[in-house]
Parts: sequence; C-alpha cells; structure tokens
Amino acid sequence: MTRKDQRSPVGPAALRQQANEQKGIRQGLYTPEERQRRDESAWTIVQGVLAPLQFLVFLASLGLVVRTLTTGEGAFAADISIVVKTLVLYTIMVTGAIWEKVVFGKYLFADAFFWEDVFSMLVIALHTAYLVMLFGDYGTLEQRMFVALAAYAAYVINAVQFLLKLRAARLQAEAEDAAETPREAVAA
Repeated sequence: MTRKDQRSPVGPAALRQQANEQKGIRQGLYTPEERQRRDESAWTIVQGVLAPLQFLVFLASLGLVVRTLTTGEGAFAADISIVVKTLVLYTIMVTGAIWEKVVFGKYLFADAFFWEDVFSMLVIALHTAYLVMLFGDYGTLEQRMFVALAAYAAYVINAVQFLLKLRAARLQAEAEDAAETPREAVAA
C-alpha cells in the first residue's frame, strides 16, 4: 500500500531538495518540515489575528494623525493611537520572533524572512523614535506626527512584504499539492 499523505523521502523531488539545501539553495519559502511546523504552531494563529488587528489600529491612528496635522485638533487622541499602534507592533514583533524560532529555528533573520525582518527593524526604530519624542518631550507636535507618518509609511511597505510572502507561501503550497496529485493518481 502506498502512503498518500507524505512525499517519498527518496523520490526525485526530495533528492533534488536535499541537493539544493546542501548547496544552500532554497526551492521555496518553506521546506516540508517548516511548512508542517508552521501549520501546527499556535503562533501562526496568533500572527493571523494580530496582523489584521494591527492594520485596523493603523488605519484609525492614521486618520487621527492626519486630522491633527490638518486641523491642529485631536493631538491627545492621535498620540494615544500611536502609542497603541506601537504596543501592537511590539507585540506582533515578539510573537513573530517566537513563530520564526518555532518554524525556522531562529528568532529573527531566518533566510525565508530575512529582508522582511530587516525592514521590520526600521519600522520598530521609527515607532520607538516617536515614543522617545513623546515621552522625552523632544521636538514639536508636528515633528512628532511626521515621525509617526514615516513609521506608518515604513509599516505599509513592511506589510506589503509580508503579504507578498503569504501569497508566495500559498502558491508554493498549491504547486506542491498539484505535484503530489499526479503521483497519487498513478499510485492508486
């Protein structure tokens, strides 16, 4: 009887993948083992909840920041919203690092997410600079709001990076599933 739930560890695809891994070449975003760890990890769900939450907080905060810059009103609400956005960012970064450790064996800068992590450091630095300005009473309100806008622009770029990775992971999974289907049909 042929197993249909797993690829053969000695089949052509597995041998090609092993040869590429020995050369340091990644075929896709996830190896089969990483994909399994990702799918089984509770941290994947945590990231799946926090990412859209962060986006909603970002949208609300962006509106408040723009309002403050255009009308001069609502500075306190804008400041509170940026602090909340920053706290959500810190939370998603810590839980994301844990997720990366579970899936890839490294807290940050795993090969599959290296550039996303690098850009995330810029996002964190800008958000943190805003907090330093707020709590250290550095700069003007307008300068602080512009730092927040820079942080938000970096966040949007970083979010697009991650969305592209999600799409790549979905396409990889579809391709791997499609590659398995013909073998399963032949084996049956």
